[in-house]
Amino acid sequence: MELTLIQKIAIYALPVIFAITVHEAAHGYIARYFGDTTAESMGRITLNPIKHIDPIGTILVPALLVLSGTGFLFGWAKPVPVDYARLRNPKQDMRWVAAAGPASNFLMAIFWAMVYKFATTLSGDFAMPLSLMGQAGILVNVVLMVLNLLPLPPLDGGRIAVSLMPNQMAYKFAQVERYGFIILLVLMFTGILSKIMMPFIMLLLAMFAGIFS
Repeated sequence: MELTLIQKIAIYALPVIFAITVHEAAHGYIARYFGDTTAESMGRITLNPIKHIDPIGTILVPALLVLSGTGFLFGWAKPVPVDYARLRNPKQDMRWVAAAGPASNFLMAIFWAMVYKFATTLSGDFAMPLSLMGQAGILVNVVLMVLNLLPLPPLDGGRIAVSLMPNQMAYKFAQVERYGFIILLVLMFTGILSKIMMPFIMLLLAMFAGIFS
C-alpha cells in the first residue's frame, strides 16, 4: 500500500513527537530522582511536546527522512538540561539519567506494539490507519533507542560509557563530545551509521514481531 504525503505525516507525526518528548522528559525525571532539579525548575519534566520540540530536529529532519523512503529515521529534541554536579553520586548516577531515554523508547515500542496488536482485532476504516501507526511507533522508538545507545558522546550511550570508565579514561573520552554531533552527521551521510545500526534494529523488530504477531 503506497501512502500519500498527507497519510505519511498523519501516521508518523504522533509516534515521532511522543517518542522524542517522552525520551527527554525521562531524562529530567530520573535526574530529579537522583538529586538534580534543573530540568524541573525549567519546566522540562512534562509530556507537553511544545516544551521539547526542536523545529529542525523534531519535525523537519524526521519528516524529510520519512518522505524520502530511505527507511532510516533520525531526529532530536531540545536536550533536557542536567547538572551532573548536583547528582548525589555524579559519575554513577549519570548512567541512569542517560539510560532513562532509551529505556523510555523501549517501553513506548512495547506500547505501540500493543496498539498494533489491538488494531489487528478491529475491522472497518479505522483498523488500517491504527495498524500503520502502531508499526510506525515501533520503528521510530526502536531506531531512537539504538541510535541513542551508540557509545558516542553526547549520545546517551556515550554518557553511559563515560560513567563506566576509570576516571582518567572517562575524562579523555568525554572530550569527544565537542565533536560528537559532527561525527554523527558524517557517519549518517556516508551511510556508515545505518550499517552500524541496522543489525540491532532488525534484531529488535524481529523480536517484537515474534512476540506480538
